Amino acid sequence: MCICINCRHVHHCSTYKFIQKQHKQDSLNTKIIFLPINTLIQININQSLYSSKFDWDLTECLSFIEKPGNWINASRGNKLKTKYL
Repeated sequence: MCICINCRHVHHCSTYKFIQKQHKQDSLNTKIIFLPINTLIQININQSLYSSKFDWDLTECLSFIEKPGNWINASRGNKLKTKYL
């Protein structure tokens, strides 16, 4: 599971933006002003007979500051577009 969803920096983080891009998700956060340090991304590969699916999760980050549920509410009350809601 990606730890980004419970991080204070999720709305302005370059790594989270990268993970969203890999999941082909739209993002409302256009200001990438936070560059986390020492991140570890885990990529799970699920294969079937005719296709492969990649699941990208940030599992470690030294810049992580816990703020549970922060990904649900974007700044100024807008909601993030995500397939997980």
